[in-house]
Amino acid sequence: MVKHDYTKADIRRMAKEENVQFLRLMFTDLYGTIKNVEVPISQLDKLLDNKLMFDGSSIDGFVRIEESDMWLYPDLSTWMIFPWGSEHGKVARIICEVYTADRKPFMGDPRNNLMRVLDEMKAEGFTDFNIGPEPEFFLFKLDPETGKPTMHLNDNGSYFDFAPVDMGENCRREIVLELERMGFDVEASHHEVAPGQHEVDFKYEDALHACDNIQTFKLVVKTVARKHGLHATFMPKPLAQVNGSGMHINMSLFDKNGNVFYDENGDQKLSQKAYYFLGGLLKHARSFTAVTNPTVNSYKRLVPGFEAPVYVAWSGRNRSPLVRVPMSREQGTRFELRSVDPSANPYMAIAAILEAGLDGLRNKIEPAASVDRNIYAMDEEERRENGIKDLPSTLHNALKELKNDEVIQGALGEHLFNNFVEAKTLEWDSYRQDVSQWERDQYLELY
Repeated sequence: MVKHDYTKADIRRMAKEENVQFLRLMFTDLYGTIKNVEVPISQLDKLLDNKLMFDGSSIDGFVRIEESDMWLYPDLSTWMIFPWGSEHGKVARIICEVYTADRKPFMGDPRNNLMRVLDEMKAEGFTDFNIGPEPEFFLFKLDPETGKPTMHLNDNGSYFDFAPVDMGENCRREIVLELERMGFDVEASHHEVAPGQHEVDFKYEDALHACDNIQTFKLVVKTVARKHGLHATFMPKPLAQVNGSGMHINMSLFDKNGNVFYDENGDQKLSQKAYYFLGGLLKHARSFTAVTNPTVNSYKRLVPGFEAPVYVAWSGRNRSPLVRVPMSREQGTRFELRSVDPSANPYMAIAAILEAGLDGLRNKIEPAASVDRNIYAMDEEERRENGIKDLPSTLHNALKELKNDEVIQGALGEHLFNNFVEAKTLEWDSYRQDVSQWERDQYLELY
């Protein structure tokens, strides 16, 4: 998506020309859920002058009721008019930064926190951290009477299938068209491995706007799916015994001379800085997993046998390790982190990933040798001999790793870290106290 340096005058003009009648002022909460305050177009001048307030105490992970008044500062570069409208006129969205009552950036706003980490990156001599996400999702049929999602898939297709096997093709095409109308540079869309599973890939962007794009993408996918009588879910593993949904993150780091990861004369044409960054990713992988895979359900995906990475290793050749180095070089040199899933708060996930890599650069952390064999075919002893560790197997174990890693805690900042751990501990406690149907099926009669 092309970034725009819009002025206030530009936005006033576009709003008038396109008959915009409502404004969605969007931001993201602790859980990665999009929140918005909708106001009529009559409030546009007030918004552009940073004079709109909202109640932050109602948002998960924000502030207490006695600290509720907060300001919304619009990021003018995120102005976008939705291609769908109504008889009442069009709706535009603008992503806002959350400020405290005394007009300071609120560090419980995940987007503000990512901006802080990016400023630290720039202070260390880097100019850009580019992110290319690959979010996957499932489409389930809606119950026509209740409008609620069912567990009935819309197709039985598989990887790269097409109609009539891929019954989601029309929905996916409309998603692509809507995204392109909104300025997305869509590179590909296709059916994924599991029945009812789909992927739409769009062009990389700088880290902050890539996260904005992920959030907008989710909104568009869900909106278009509902028009087709379908429910789109980014839940990592909605069905057992099939592949779950990931959100592979392709990343590259730049300075004034270009892609920091590329070196024509380096081993595999990777620079020494690339190896240090990779070393940081691998060192902190077990602890940032709590952030990149933040739900109980996330760990139902991170199991052997369904293509999701389970082991902390890297390779330029095979897809079983955590980090893959795609063949592209020069300006396209990048790492692909394959563990991330689309339930992650993108702003928090990218902050944690970037800080892990920067720690590798600061402390010259050398990664272990690449593993070019299929790790799934190795036994435990072989993995141990190759220095390959497992990712955490549960949210509980991931949180324990996070609580022992000051670097990733620093990437989140005190407010987000404390609220995240508290919320996710409650989530785990609720899950472990629940009695599932699987347990009743296994044990009720046996014991």
